Amino acid sequence: MKISNRSIGISYPPLVIAEMSGNHNQSLERAIAIVEAAAESGAHALKLQTYTADTITLDVSEGEFFINDKESLWEGNSLYDLYEQAHTPWDWHKPIMEKAAELGLICFSSPFDESAVDFLEELSVPAYKIASFEINHIPLIRKVAKTGKPMIISTGMASFEEIEEAVVNAKEAGAKDIILLKCTSSYPSTPKNSNLFTIADMKKQFNCEIGISDHTMGIGVSVAAVAHGASVIEKHFTLSRDDEGVDSDFSLEPNELNALVTESERAWQALGEINYGPTESEKNSLIYKRSIYVAEAIKEGEIFTNKNVRIIRPAKGLHPRHIDEIIGKKSKKELKKGQPFSWDMI
Repeated sequence: MKISNRSIGISYPPLVIAEMSGNHNQSLERAIAIVEAAAESGAHALKLQTYTADTITLDVSEGEFFINDKESLWEGNSLYDLYEQAHTPWDWHKPIMEKAAELGLICFSSPFDESAVDFLEELSVPAYKIASFEINHIPLIRKVAKTGKPMIISTGMASFEEIEEAVVNAKEAGAKDIILLKCTSSYPSTPKNSNLFTIADMKKQFNCEIGISDHTMGIGVSVAAVAHGASVIEKHFTLSRDDEGVDSDFSLEPNELNALVTESERAWQALGEINYGPTESEKNSLIYKRSIYVAEAIKEGEIFTNKNVRIIRPAKGLHPRHIDEIIGKKSKKELKKGQPFSWDMI
């Protein structure tokens, strides 16, 4: 499958997506700088989020609308205030996408309601992302699927049945290309909670391309995910964690994003194929395996011992498996130290 002109799948290097989220800190200038830094760092795609506080929640500051979790990065905020701070103004989308296109980045977004899909269609986005928290928003999934464009669906917190329901509805509504992202929806999440073995099972169960939306610190989990079959990597991205954007604590900085692009491609290259025996690059080194050699000068009729016949490098003599057949036999002729052993010496 393809997103824009980029092929996605195990036969291609992983697609690395830089997620801007709210790290623009309500500055369009900073948002453009993030686009530029993502391109310079080697990312292949940039992702936005398309919502307003009013399209995602209610302006209520009590009860379940207020974050009162001491382990949350956003503790002490109402949902409305958090989303008001984090959202990307809709009139910014076009200049951000134009800058991304200018720099060769694929740019698309996560719509959080049906009106956002209508808006993004006007901008001719090449793909859509369904966020983990929206995987149960079946009307939204069906609306996106009807566009016929590739869909990336993040699966944080979702049960097998919820993922299955999302995929079935997407396909029924017209989606042809679906990518599921293994995700742990805690911020930041830990390597221990990443459960990367699930990637191969997801691929088998849902017959889709599988990637990872990684909220851990650093790049190790994402690189490891490639070894388990991930063909897409999404990481939150910021210019500097010191700038304290809403998602900055678990976002990569430019040098880290660059390392992720490099190391994930190396991990993909290392997958290769099932192979036993020397690769082409190893064939010249076969000579340095062990074999049986004459280790000391030997006279005609002298008995071979573990002292005058040894298993050493290089590998021009008999295979080491024959050493017991040789020891105790007599030499047929005079032999020099350093001769590779052969059967005609006995």
